[in-house]
Amino acid sequence: MTVRLTAADIALLVLLCASWGFAQVAMKLGGEGISPLVQAGLRSALAVPPVLAWCWWRGVVLLKRDGSLPAGLLCGALFALEFWAIFAALERTTAARVVVLLYTGPFFATIATHFLLRDDRLTPRKLTGLLMALCGPPLIFADRLGGAQLVGDALALLAGLAWGGTIATIKTSRLTRIAPERTLLYQLLVSAFLIPLGYALGEAGIFAPSAVVWWSLAYQVLIVAVASYIAWFWMVARHPASRLAPFLFLTPAFGVVFGAIFLAEPVTPGLLGALLLICGGIVIVNRAGPRERNPE
Repeated sequence: MTVRLTAADIALLVLLCASWGFAQVAMKLGGEGISPLVQAGLRSALAVPPVLAWCWWRGVVLLKRDGSLPAGLLCGALFALEFWAIFAALERTTAARVVVLLYTGPFFATIATHFLLRDDRLTPRKLTGLLMALCGPPLIFADRLGGAQLVGDALALLAGLAWGGTIATIKTSRLTRIAPERTLLYQLLVSAFLIPLGYALGEAGIFAPSAVVWWSLAYQVLIVAVASYIAWFWMVARHPASRLAPFLFLTPAFGVVFGAIFLAEPVTPGLLGALLLICGGIVIVNRAGPRERNPE
């Protein structure tokens, strides 16, 4: 496994984080013509064929009796909950606030794995980063502009909790021993059922299709759900995850910038404070300690 990051690797990581930061903007634009559950389900369902094609090209065996099905279904359910909550939040609050609150997810995972995995305990360094990051959401809630936005912020935090549950499920189950493409397919296939669920619950579905709506959906499917995840898997196969994870702090930062540029969203002091705390926490939690550094 390669340890040193090349300039090309760093450029790719920055590009990935930028694409994930813009995803919230694309989702909010898509919400102007597609209801939340249906849009979340379409995002997943349309991503399945390209991912299957990738697996065929790479020779990834998808059907195995390896005991991963229960964890895969749970992972898929949490993934579905996460994206329903994101889309529902974007109807009520800004994309910038959603992306910042969403990135509490890894910290919820850190808490869960402390109790579930003996070799993933909270260290003083991790606890410092965790406490720093968890001080961020109260700053966002404190400068809310209205009741609807408060509900949206709460839904964004729920999305972060669901994402944390997904991370913890993967790290504590057989999913750690299967191809990451199979885990992604578990998530996509289960969350695709949000489409019929949305219609069953009376959602409008595709109610105002436009060029912007279709382009936003295409971006979510092809760039985020397919290309960016495959590129991330490729990077994880070449480098230790601990070397890549600190770059994640760029994603909420990009999300705030893109929300301001493309959606004219306000950047409040509370949002900036939360962004700094959560980004700082990501860097601290994922920074290798003396015993964790690879000697190569």
